[in-house]
Amino acid sequence: MTVVPPQEPAAASVPAPKRELATDADLAAVAAQLGRTPRGTQAVAHRCPCGLPDVVETTPRLADGTPFPTLFYLTCPRATAACSRLESAGLMREMADRLVADPELAARYRAAHEDYLTRREAIAEVPEIAGVSAGGMPGRVKCLHVHLGHALAAGPGVNPFGDEVLALVEPWWAAGRCVDVPETE
Repeated sequence: MTVVPPQEPAAASVPAPKRELATDADLAAVAAQLGRTPRGTQAVAHRCPCGLPDVVETTPRLADGTPFPTLFYLTCPRATAACSRLESAGLMREMADRLVADPELAARYRAAHEDYLTRREAIAEVPEIAGVSAGGMPGRVKCLHVHLGHALAAGPGVNPFGDEVLALVEPWWAAGRCVDVPETE
């Protein structure tokens, strides 16, 4: 598997991030993507070129009081499947090996962890998950879905592994919308 060097920016074909409050149409699209009612969705953190949400921002504490550390949740089933294929191919292990061997990459990954925490804490502080980000940050690499979601929501240059995943996945939007829902605004 070819891994993008850590200093490379994300693919330029995905629009720049723009956080938007989730509309009823967005929530319906996300429910169709997930096959269930989404929990804690408050905003669209990134919109796919097809127009649908592909990353949503969730509340750090769900309505039932459960702490929820995953701030950026990848919802597009095609993007999710692409991440799963990369995970199955061993990309996380390769990334983890590089993380141990490359102090500069480790520093950038720690900065991604801090960025994630800062963004989540700006919404709400939840003591039970203080200092816990997602995707194994800052010491491990797990769940490429989280890293891609973070990279799409935050933009290029924030999460080095998310940028790499974005550069490696096929354009999931190329075949059109992943679910059949009415047009979103």
